[in-house]
Amino acid sequence: MSGKLYIMRHGRTDWNDRHKLQGQTETELNEAGRKMAAGAAEEYKDVHFDIAFCSPLKRAVETAQLLLEGRDIPIIYDERLKEVSFGIYEGIENSFDIPDCPVNRFFFEPEKYTEAPEGAENIDELMARTGEFLKEKVEPELNAGRDVLIVGHGAMNSAIITQVKNRDKSEFWKDGIENCKLMRLK
Repeated sequence: MSGKLYIMRHGRTDWNDRHKLQGQTETELNEAGRKMAAGAAEEYKDVHFDIAFCSPLKRAVETAQLLLEGRDIPIIYDERLKEVSFGIYEGIENSFDIPDCPVNRFFFEPEKYTEAPEGAENIDELMARTGEFLKEKVEPELNAGRDVLIVGHGAMNSAIITQVKNRDKSEFWKDGIENCKLMRLK
């Protein structure tokens, strides 16, 4: 019997509100983000999870803790679930307003984002680390019939979805990842 797989993106942060590229920069949930996570805890209280895997970045950690508060569900942190790195472009506000900003290709033509700017990850590197995580951590849990939750980030979650649904990288952003909305993948 196969378990179920769910994924969720962290709650809102000030950087989300300001349209800043967060990447692997440590940011915390803002008050709206905390309310979203607490609201998600209530909305999804009857959804069964055996185990949760989570990005170690603060905004994901706090979301997972608020979501699962009072439930006896282990939260396991894994570096491979961090958001994609935008390198020297982390913290840039409104990148879409900057002509020729190289990270914008990731959002508009993800399949062609193979040469990332200084310090950043390209799409293949993101797919490789999330794919390794799925194979090593998630598949054994699902095969054992356990229900798994992954709490992460927009791009990282999109990499997971793309692989689980066996999609081409050109469809990387197809589902859109709303903050604190639970998505069942399997």
